[in-house]
Amino acid sequence: MPAVSVIIPTHNCADYIEQTLEGILNQTFQDFELIVVDDGSTDRTQDIVTRYAPRVRLIVQKNSGVCVARNRGISEAKGQFICLIDHDDYWFADKLAHQVEAMEKYPESGVIYTDFTLWFPKDGCFPEPYTLHKALPGDQIDPDYSGWIYHQLLLDCWVLTSTAMFRAEVFKNCGRFDETLPYSEDWELWLRICRKYPFTKLAYASTLYRQHPNQGNRKVRAVDYRTRLLTQAKKQWGLCSQDNRCISAAVFNKKLAAYHADFGLHHLKAGHRTTATQALIKAWLTDPLHLKYPCYVAAGWVGWKPKW
Repeated sequence: MPAVSVIIPTHNCADYIEQTLEGILNQTFQDFELIVVDDGSTDRTQDIVTRYAPRVRLIVQKNSGVCVARNRGISEAKGQFICLIDHDDYWFADKLAHQVEAMEKYPESGVIYTDFTLWFPKDGCFPEPYTLHKALPGDQIDPDYSGWIYHQLLLDCWVLTSTAMFRAEVFKNCGRFDETLPYSEDWELWLRICRKYPFTKLAYASTLYRQHPNQGNRKVRAVDYRTRLLTQAKKQWGLCSQDNRCISAAVFNKKLAAYHADFGLHHLKAGHRTTATQALIKAWLTDPLHLKYPCYVAAGWVGWKPKW
């Protein structure tokens, strides 16, 4: 039985997945299995992954979405610990070693995660990973984002999926990814997990988070899943973590309003004026003292659009 199960959900990622696989296979910690769940790719992704057999196990399914692919991988995993990495990200060679060590050092933690480095293209090409690696100690803890962090997760999704390592029992006790959610599915799961388990953040970057136009988080969504899940979390669990660290209602409302506004401005830029107006009005009602929100509404109705 491997110590770690590494799962890559993928769909049409022939341009990047080979580099992702190489980063995993070159880890200094080698007691792991690597499972790729192909979600109905129509490009060369499956051919590329097949070249790495038997070191990599390929599972092919019909196109059903990233949550179904991740959950399929979790159901097939045999490791004591589970890692998920998106098909276009990259791990530095010491990631698994540091996290397995931390799992043993902090047995109360259900999740060990790290910081990450944004990976931007330069002159049309992504820099080689080794040029972005900063040799920092992997055993330093970020205390502000460790422990019972529910109150922190009400403000932002601080945990990048590709940086995290989970105890396998976490998914048995907290459930897996919600397959009805096309967006913010990771954030929704972290909120469930952090009600039952402390998190530990290692204060170094283990992962390169690739930035490109085809990323899912760059799409304009018809539904604002962020504000929906945060409103539901507040209703179900309140504003305090289990150790009584809390955020105030005012801070929560300001952040919620900012997400409403961000959703509205993206729709305004896309020309969806009615949806944008509804979201911006919600932002104003949630944070009435923020006078930019009604100004955005008025500006949108005379043809203004964000230029970013």
